[in-house]
Amino acid sequence: MTLTDVLEAEHRTGQVKVHGPEGFEGMRVAGKLAAECLDMLTLHVQPGVVTDELDRLAREFILDHGALPACLGYRGYTKTLCISPNHIVCHGIPGERTLREGDIANIDVTVIVDGWHGDHSRMYGVGAISPRANRLIEVTYEAIQKGLDAVKPGARTGDIGHSIQTYVEAQRCSVVRDFCGHGLGRVFHDSPNILHFGQKGTGELLRPGMFFTIEPMVNLGKYQVKLLSDGWTAVTRDKSLSAQCEHSVAVTETGYEIFTVSPQGLFKPPVTVA
Repeated sequence: MTLTDVLEAEHRTGQVKVHGPEGFEGMRVAGKLAAECLDMLTLHVQPGVVTDELDRLAREFILDHGALPACLGYRGYTKTLCISPNHIVCHGIPGERTLREGDIANIDVTVIVDGWHGDHSRMYGVGAISPRANRLIEVTYEAIQKGLDAVKPGARTGDIGHSIQTYVEAQRCSVVRDFCGHGLGRVFHDSPNILHFGQKGTGELLRPGMFFTIEPMVNLGKYQVKLLSDGWTAVTRDKSLSAQCEHSVAVTETGYEIFTVSPQGLFKPPVTVA
């Protein structure tokens, strides 16, 4: 979703929710299943795979585990996953496209388990990828860690964005401005907005029990994007490569908890560099 869509979403109350132990337990289950789904796809992301086949595998996996695909039917979206290769920034729609040797692709999934949402994405290399593509992925993963390290009670949402932006721009990459992380829990897209750029000491105060996503999108070129005619797919205006990764997290008494930890340690799938 664009930042505007998130702000105007009908199901948002504008109030930041603070959750207790029941919420933490529900989010742990949902987050784990989302991570397990992307773990399962790892072996299938190979040269020649059709993106719609990956979507089918994910949908069957989620349903077989008694959960629901959150994106399926959401605002008219017809797929389970978003698959965004190369210069597609986010919300790429699975279809007849074949992934080819050297592609990089973000795969994003959200599951609903007993009403709780687990929202998660990671980067995949298809066969051997170029050194510049690998560097972009490395920068993106370090960027999300910088954002996570800023999460603690008493900090503000702007501290997260500032940490990400400062690091990414020091690496001569850019942070996409048109999309943001978001609160979640029993609501898919909720308050607060988590911008991946900004100033320290600004934004919402972080309190234990707040749940949200951190999902920086990093471009090798400039940060500007455009939306394609399908109304979903966002691409870099300068056709530069883009990468993204995403965790669902909570603010705790001492820092943060990641709900979408990969059981197989595959949040950052291994890549082969050409």
